[in-house]
Amino acid sequence: VGTGLGAEKGILIKSATALEQAKKIQAIILDKTGTITNGKPVLTAAKSVADMSDADMLTLAASIEKNSKHPLAEAIVVHAKAQKLSLQSVEAVEESPGNGLSGASSGAQYFVGTRKFMEREGVAFSSHLADIEKQEDEGNTVMFFANKTALLGIISVADTAKETSATAIKSFADLGIAVYMITGDNERTAKAVARGVGIAEENVFAQVLPEEKSDYVKKLQAEGLTVGMVGDGINDAPALTQANIGIAIGAGTDVAIESADIVLMKSDLLDAITAIKLSRQTMRNIKQNLFFAFGYNSAGIPIAAGVLFPVFGFLLSPMIAAGAMAASSISVVLNALRLKRTKL
Repeated sequence: VGTGLGAEKGILIKSATALEQAKKIQAIILDKTGTITNGKPVLTAAKSVADMSDADMLTLAASIEKNSKHPLAEAIVVHAKAQKLSLQSVEAVEESPGNGLSGASSGAQYFVGTRKFMEREGVAFSSHLADIEKQEDEGNTVMFFANKTALLGIISVADTAKETSATAIKSFADLGIAVYMITGDNERTAKAVARGVGIAEENVFAQVLPEEKSDYVKKLQAEGLTVGMVGDGINDAPALTQANIGIAIGAGTDVAIESADIVLMKSDLLDAITAIKLSRQTMRNIKQNLFFAFGYNSAGIPIAAGVLFPVFGFLLSPMIAAGAMAASSISVVLNALRLKRTKL
């Protein structure tokens, strides 16, 4: 009945174990992009800081980013095409997961990516730090465009939070569950997004590489917490598997959905709350059923065995015993069916 009720509400619970364990969640880690946010970032600013026009800078950056399927890369490419910029062919494209891309055009090497990527490649950007931090404080993810010697441009991309995210995060807190956010974004951007949806800044895991996400799940588990993980991307799959309960967004990748214990078909974070409430209600119902079953049998078996006969001369008729046995089963089934009327 519990799994059926979940399915009616667009929550696919893959096993009885998942339904049982969901009630025990004490901490939940939410991936930012596509889970808390809409997962459809848009380019908000593209500014050249070198001797080239904004359009030329964006053309080169988009020409490299078209080789990536990352949502931030797609936002840059979509904006460039909307501006009717002619993208170029780029050679020797290499992707550094969680950091960015590099590629060669007209014999010159270029990089598009995160602050960490620029630091790794030795590109200086400190003279533009005030502008960068202003963009990040507004919740933008800042991408850097550079060659091997200097920063050439700053590209800002924003991904707005889903309408239901703040409500869902408050509901987690109301259920006594600690909420954490994990993202590859830098700390300033991550904290700006967290503030907007009501997540404590100390519960933000920022600048996390894809392969490191499962490590943060292990870290919370090492503290003795039962951990849930909600994600939608390929890079969330190891963390979804590592968590006590992995919850995948239905609009996410097949790998994430396959790795999860529960799938939210409507891609609404509020459905994760419903899944946890459903788990709690189902387990409460199971305990009631066990009480009914043990109650009938604990009382009935001794009487049927004649424990009252020496004192009262009373024996249990086989017909009454059969009726009591049926009543035990019927009461359990009817009580289970009550779940269908549960308000979630």
